[in-house]
Amino acid sequence: MAESVAMALTAQVKEELARLQVDKTSCRKAEVSTMLRFAGGLHIVSGRLIVEAELDTSLAARRLRRFIGEVYGHTCEIIVIYPSGLRRTSHYVVRVIRDGESLARQTGLLDLRGRPVRGLPPEIVSAGISEAEAAWRGAFLARGSLTEPGRSAALEITCPGSEAALALQGAARRLGIAAKPREVRGVNRIVIRDGDAIGDMLVRLGAPETKLVWEERRTRREVRGTANRLANFDDANLRRSARAAVAAGARVTRAFEILGDDIPDHLRQAGQLRLDHKDASLEQLGQLADPPLTKDAVAGRIRRLLATADKRAAELGIPDTEAALTPEMLEF
Repeated sequence: MAESVAMALTAQVKEELARLQVDKTSCRKAEVSTMLRFAGGLHIVSGRLIVEAELDTSLAARRLRRFIGEVYGHTCEIIVIYPSGLRRTSHYVVRVIRDGESLARQTGLLDLRGRPVRGLPPEIVSAGISEAEAAWRGAFLARGSLTEPGRSAALEITCPGSEAALALQGAARRLGIAAKPREVRGVNRIVIRDGDAIGDMLVRLGAPETKLVWEERRTRREVRGTANRLANFDDANLRRSARAAVAAGARVTRAFEILGDDIPDHLRQAGQLRLDHKDASLEQLGQLADPPLTKDAVAGRIRRLLATADKRAAELGIPDTEAALTPEMLEF
């Protein structure tokens, strides 16, 4: 269930990003380069360099194809890989066969010496704020995920290597957002866990609608959590009050044994109220008194009764009122 909800949130972000209008050429270039770097790779087939990227939404695939055509002038094909075996959803491979090496150089996937770039192209790493946003957008469309708000909430991107994760960390830093690279079972990821930072990054990516949905769920979860904590707190207070009342009753019983008939009437009345109404609060005992008393008055009279009994027990060398308490009564 949690996985399907996370998939739904991720799909919502990707759909919103894939529909985002971007006109600035440098941002389009940054998005294309990052999508190709994170979702695909360079392959040599029959002596020709082929550039391809495998994406999990048709909208993202069509966006990448359109940007490559409009910005770089290259023609792409989209190949649909239908569900089979462990793969439960269709995937879409965007492939450039003709002039693949030219595109790889244009996008910075190959450096000046013709070697594959290890992180991200330098022109993206050193670019401005809007290009940093575009790089993150491309990375999310390629390999991003967003989980439900809560203790394990995360906006996460699977990276093709540690250098690529560090490059995204630097881009996030330029946006004023803390993102941490980590490696789990040989897979490199860049992760944002802070709730406010996740919301900020969603807006930066271009998914304000999903941000509102995520924040609403986050608020709802926090309200539920607060309500549960208060309920637990109230339960704990009730348990403590009940134990305190039982303990007070046991001490009053022992006080009556120690003092016998030598007890002032007003103290006896307060003690007897405690014995007759073991579950009542001090406020309720005060209302039952004749004439009625405040809870502080009731508490004061019971304290004086116990203190008088303890003093008499010390004079007689016998166990005082606290001797009547069991270990369970002392667990406050």
